Amino acid sequence: MGQSNNRRKSCPENRSSAHHMCLFPPAVRAGDTVYISGQVPVGPNGQIVEGGIETQTKQVLENVKAALALAGATMEDVVKTTVWLEDARDFGRMNAVYATYFPKEPPARTTVESRLMIDIKIEVEAIAYAPQK
Repeated sequence: MGQSNNRRKSCPENRSSAHHMCLFPPAVRAGDTVYISGQVPVGPNGQIVEGGIETQTKQVLENVKAALALAGATMEDVVKTTVWLEDARDFGRMNAVYATYFPKEPPARTTVESRLMIDIKIEVEAIAYAPQK
């Protein structure tokens, strides 16, 4: 019950994004923990980025980074991610890009193959520990 006063959703100023009404906030902070909603490979124009798994992974992780920033956190604060791949055979190529975003002390991670809700190759959600300043 005490956490309800510390719970804050973070919505982008640019409401043209997938989170335009903030009914589906990209980030929610509960005390020192930041929860990032599943991010998909949608670029700044609101469209799914064209390209293979590498391009889509990069866009998804850029979206994770932007969502973290809304809540005052960084990629270095991430302690857990969940990755959904449309095709498990993309794991190696996804992992090569993923590793560039977490070069030291990578977070715990679960990766699963799943039929995704829209025509994309990857979705990533994250949890970060970022004490409030």
